[in-house]
Amino acid sequence: MNQASVFLRQASADDIEALEQLLNRCYRQTEGWTNEADLIGGIRITPNELANTIANPKHYLFVYPKTTTGDRDAEETGELLGCIAVDIKVDADANKSAYIGMFAVHPELQGQGVGHQILQAAETFAERHLQSDIQVTHKNPARLTMSILSHRPELLAYYQRRGYKLNGRKMPFPNDGNNGEPKRQDLELLELEKIVSE
Repeated sequence: MNQASVFLRQASADDIEALEQLLNRCYRQTEGWTNEADLIGGIRITPNELANTIANPKHYLFVYPKTTTGDRDAEETGELLGCIAVDIKVDADANKSAYIGMFAVHPELQGQGVGHQILQAAETFAERHLQSDIQVTHKNPARLTMSILSHRPELLAYYQRRGYKLNGRKMPFPNDGNNGEPKRQDLELLELEKIVSE
């Protein structure tokens, strides 16, 4: 796999089945190093959730499609090799940030730099979107945020190497049946952030 061959396009409704397979495989199966199978059971996402995400104008879901030759212009096979989402958020004080989520790389491609390329592309998109949309001030710098599960030190280290820091915000893992079934009671979602302009 040549890192230079990694490319993204915006997801469409035609990608829902392949996205569901990729996300549930990467998060809930025991393949690859990024899975959560030891911590959470059940499914990661439903077709309905994906359809709502794709239809939301403030949510950008990007996919890395597999093609017959590996080139961007070749015919797509219908399988997805990776995905990532950028959700533009506005808080009560009108501060905007970009939340990065639904990040997945096919287990057979993990550890080859593909995830780095996908994350970098999403960050670049988010930074451009934020800087064109907001008056960035020193008081309210543009920031990227994401949440990771507690008890995943290797994943935390991965994001810290890419400039993300724990910001102290955390919440218990939602045990509402919509996000999978936690296998331990002390699971939390930890928020990371990365300032992209000051």
